[in-house]
Amino acid sequence: MSRLTLSLVTPAFNSAKTIDGTLQSVSAQSRLPDEHLVMDGGSTDATKAIVGSYQPKYAIRFNQENDEGLYDAMNKGISMAS
Repeated sequence: MSRLTLSLVTPAFNSAKTIDGTLQSVSAQSRLPDEHLVMDGGSTDATKAIVGSYQPKYAIRFNQENDEGLYDAMNKGISMAS
């Protein structure tokens, strides 16, 4: 039986106050995602550094580019997911 690939997409924009809690929650799950795509809309705060501190713990892909908002970021993440 083949195993499903679990991809998680998290949109973010200047999320330094909340992204740590999100990543803590994901990393505490009994099954980690095969890939976690954090789609950042061009944050100017510490979001990138916080995400970077979790990259050694599990497979996080950080993509930082301007987007048209939440749904655009989610759709970009889905298109990048394997």
